[in-house]
Amino acid sequence: MLKIYKKYEEIINYLIFGVLTTLISILSYAFFTRLINFDYVISNILSWILSVTFAFFTNQKYVFKTSSSNKIKDMFKFYLSRLTSLGIELITMYILVTLLSLNDMISKIIVQFVAIVLNYVLSKLFVFKK
Repeated sequence: MLKIYKKYEEIINYLIFGVLTTLISILSYAFFTRLINFDYVISNILSWILSVTFAFFTNQKYVFKTSSSNKIKDMFKFYLSRLTSLGIELITMYILVTLLSLNDMISKIIVQFVAIVLNYVLSKLFVFKK
């Protein structure tokens, strides 16, 4: 088991923290839409901010294990790359919720899977490249 983990450590850690990031995103989205009664677009943006902040620190320390001396620059690149996935999330949510009348929570869960894959590629190639 340990040998397999070591071989695929980065991907396994990304999946673990990706699941946690997704939970933060979905739970905070539910909080903002169900308890605070914010619009789904505003709720999605707020949940994005919380989950991306969590993802930055966990990806930097546990997934890609970078120790850059310029954390502000890394954070800027990370948020910039995640803006791409936010745009895709917002467009997909609009299509699913507004145009197709799907439940917003189901739509939020669907778009998270697309975001996980896209975010890994962007983080690996653009933000935490070694």
